[in-house]
Order: sequence, then C-alpha cells, then structure tokens
Amino acid sequence: MTIAAPDPARPRTALPAGLVLKLFVLTLLTLLIVLPMARTVMFTLSPEAVGAWSDVLAGRLAPNLFWRPLVNTLILGVLVAGACVLLGGFLAWAVVMTDIPFRRTIGVMATLPFMIPSFATSLAWGSLFRNARVGGETGWLQGLGLAIPDWLAWGMVPTVVVLVLHYFSLAFTILAASLATVNSDLVEAAQIAGARGRRILLGIVLPVITPALVAAGSLCFAGAVSNFAAPALLGLPVRMQTLSTRLYGMIEVGQTGRGYVIGILLVAISAVILWAGNRAVSGRRSYATITGKGGRARRFELRGARWPLFGVAMAILSAATIVPVIILLASSLAPSSSALFSNWTAHYWTGLSSASIAQGTPGILHNPDILRATFITLGLGLAVAVTGMAVGLMASYTTARYRSGWLSAAITQISFLPLLIPGIAFGAAYIAYLGAPIGPFPALYGTFALLVIAATAYLLPFSVQTGRAVIQQVSGELEESARLTGAGFARRMLAITVPLAVRGLVAGGILIFVKIIRDLSLVVLLFTPTMPVMSVLAYRYASEGFTQFANAITVVILVLSILATLLADRLQAKSQPWLKG
Repeated sequence: MTIAAPDPARPRTALPAGLVLKLFVLTLLTLLIVLPMARTVMFTLSPEAVGAWSDVLAGRLAPNLFWRPLVNTLILGVLVAGACVLLGGFLAWAVVMTDIPFRRTIGVMATLPFMIPSFATSLAWGSLFRNARVGGETGWLQGLGLAIPDWLAWGMVPTVVVLVLHYFSLAFTILAASLATVNSDLVEAAQIAGARGRRILLGIVLPVITPALVAAGSLCFAGAVSNFAAPALLGLPVRMQTLSTRLYGMIEVGQTGRGYVIGILLVAISAVILWAGNRAVSGRRSYATITGKGGRARRFELRGARWPLFGVAMAILSAATIVPVIILLASSLAPSSSALFSNWTAHYWTGLSSASIAQGTPGILHNPDILRATFITLGLGLAVAVTGMAVGLMASYTTARYRSGWLSAAITQISFLPLLIPGIAFGAAYIAYLGAPIGPFPALYGTFALLVIAATAYLLPFSVQTGRAVIQQVSGELEESARLTGAGFARRMLAITVPLAVRGLVAGGILIFVKIIRDLSLVVLLFTPTMPVMSVLAYRYASEGFTQFANAITVVILVLSILATLLADRLQAKSQPWLKG
C-alpha cells in the first residue's frame, strides 16, 4: 500500500471559511458591546472607585442618590406601561376587530407618535402648561389667565402623560399584530353560544393575546425607566429625580464612579423586567390560534358607539401627533410662550443678532453653533447608517448562512444585547470604555469617532434585524454558485447580496439615520462643545430658558425624521411588494 506524501505547499490546518467569519464577527461584537459594559463594571470594582457601591446603596447619601430615584423610576415605569397597554390595546382592538369608521387612518396615525422624540412632546407640554413655579416664561394656558397647578406643570403627572403619548404606539403595533391572528371562528362560536361582546373580549380575546400584552407592557416599562428627556425637562426643575437623570447628574459633576454604579443598576432593572416578562409568557403553551384552516375576519359591530369611539380615538391620536407639532411650530415663532398665537416673528429662524431680543442670540439659520450641530448631526446619521448596516448585514449573514454551533448563538445573543441597555447607561459605558487612552490608542472623548462607534453599537439590534430581512430575500443558491467559481466572501457580498437587496439596505439605513438624529439619551453624555448634536443642543437651549430656539431645532429634527421615514417606507414597499396590499 502506498501512502501519498503530504503536499508541503498546502497548509495542514486550514480553518473553514464559516468559522473564520464567525470568529471575526464575534470579535467585532465583543469590542462594540461586551467590552464597554465589562470596562464599566471593572472601573467600579477598582480600588479608587469600589466605594461608590456603598455610597449609592447604603451610604448617607444613598436615599437621594439611588433609593428615591429608584422609587420614582418604578412608579413611572408601572404607570406608563399600564396606560400604554390600555391605550394601545384600545386602538388596536378598534382597528383590527371593530367596524369603527376610518380604520386605516387610525391605524396609520397610531404608528406616528413613536416617530416624534419624547423631548419634542415634553417641550410642547411646557409651552402649554408651564407655570411660574420655577421662574422664566409661562405657558400659553397660564397666559390666558388660567391657574395651572404645580402637579400639572411639573413632576410625575406630566412626565407620565408625555411618555404614554410617546410609547403607546409601540404597544399598539405589538397588540395589533397579535389581534390580527385571533381566529374569528372562536369569536363566532362564542357569539352563536350567546356570549356578549364584553364576555368575548375578556374570556377569549384577552387570554389569547396574553403574550403580546406582556411583551408590550415590558417594552413600554423598559422604555419609560430608561427615558431621560421627559423627566429631565419636566421633573428636574422641581427636583424629581429618576435613575436616568441621577446618572446624568453624577457624570456631569465628575462623580463618574457613582454614575457608573447607577448605570449598572439601571441596566439590571431593565434586564430583570424584560426577563420576567419573557418568563411569564414562556410558562404557558396554550396560545396557538393559527391553524391550517382558513378563517374569515369577523368584526364587532359598534352600532351607535361607532362615532363616539372614533372621536375618542382621534382625540388620543391628535394629542400625541398633531397638537405637539402645532405647539412647537407656534412656539418657535412667538416671542413668548404665554402668547403662542400672536405677534409671530421669524427672528428665531432667520433673525440676525440683536441685543434687544433673545440676549443677542441669532436665529437658527444664522447661528454658527446650531448650523455646525446640524452638519455634525447629519454626518453622524449618515455615518451610523453606513457602519450600522455594514456590521448588521455581516452579523445577520453569518448567522443565516452558518447557523450551526455555539458561535452563531453567541453572535445572535450579543447583537441584541443593546436592547436591554438604556441609552444613557450605554453612553456612560462608552465614556468608561473609550474616554481614556487604551495602550497606544488615544482617548476618543469629544470626537466624532466616539459618537459613530457608540451609536453603531447601540443601534445594532435594528441593523441586524434589517440585515436578516435582506438576507432572506437572496437565495443561498446564488452565493453557493459564486463560491464554487472561486468568489470570496467580499466578492459575493458586493456582487450579489448588496445589489439584489439594495432597496432594503437603504431603507434600513434611513431608519437608523432617523433613530440617531432624534436620539437624546445616548448622546447627552457624549456631547461636547466641540462636537455638538441637534438633540442635545435643543435640550440645552430649553434648560437655559431659550424655548423658541429649542422648539425651532426640534421642528427641524421632526421634519427630517418624517421625510426620511416616508422615504424608507416607500423603498420598503418597492423592495417588498407584498407590503402594498
């Protein structure tokens, strides 16, 4: 028997291409997501900072540093989650399961509030309800002679209302999708048996959509406890602290150790709530309502309640979408918030510097700081859209084409980890991670690169989800044929996957662009005078009493967000024709 000698020109242990790609993607995700959080934890355990744990949890200042903000945060989260499920559930039930007039219009409007930044709604609330308790300008209603109580102008109540108006559309989207799967045969059988609408709703519909209710409540709770803009604008002036505002305050005054501890605890609270929600749902297996049998949709007849319920739905949607935009636009033109609809002037948009108005601050179109922030924000949005979609496409491609093994599972889990991390805590983690030099690498704090890297990592779950949808559109057979001809990974991606799915990629990039240009919680800690962004600049102007400039900047952000979202929807409809119907 003859044994062939090994070819010395051929490597003995060549790693499979899939393994190499998995290791590369896993390393990249570890650098972007895992190490920032690990670096934050290690910082708080260092000898010079470990005392921050006892200061925050058990020290003399612990009640003000953590426990009172924790109580406010939990109250805020529970109230917002409950109200969002009620409002979102009502609108979803009306659109999906009843014959309410203009169902399509209600459905479209119910998805818009999440597009409007929470700080925009907070600014609009202040322009309407602000009273003289903290000094400065008063709101429109106070200008009309109405006595606005403190509890309506500041603190917990307005913060809850603003966050409910922002997050209920998230609950609506989840619950509407769940209600659309309810088998109409169940409803019809109950009606034949003589059950009334209320009995059907409580006995059949609600138990069936329990997973969606838990998911919607959990996500709205997590969003509320991590939100920074609303409690900062409406709560901080009367010293109502939440964990997010306390974290911001600690970092701002240089107490980074305490700030990082609060950030870690905030991440833990969000993760526990989301885990508990998933655990509660996974314990039951009796939710299946979609079978092989066809079913026709059967809607509840509202009869005399059709138009009254339509009025209620439109009142809710108008308060969440139309009213804030009108108030912001009027406030950007009015010399005073107490007289929103009189003596309008374009100074806050186009005026030059004048000592007689706004302390000499020029309008936003002539203000060099605002113009610079606009260009930086647009550049940030474009850069994050490109880098986010590149990393997201690579991660989703790896898990889609090479599914087996623990590496693929680890990539999937890590890529969605930022969903558990509040934006302000993620920003704090990146200050700990890249805010100081690492070996030969310089500190990135205050640079454009830090904004891009942090935003890319924070929005990775959205880019991975978009990348997964893109990969599913391209048959693996095309890439396999190219691979057999010798085409490498980069060649296959650039010549096959990207050209065939370019519309979906662009649409996903635009949505990432929208998310980052209107984001405040992530960038508020990364903001520096040398690297300003529009959302933080609007917050700073509002905090300093220049509400007209803050509202004008916010209107610009809203216009950019709406135009970009409409473009993304149009591209998605063309790349996925089934969405048109």
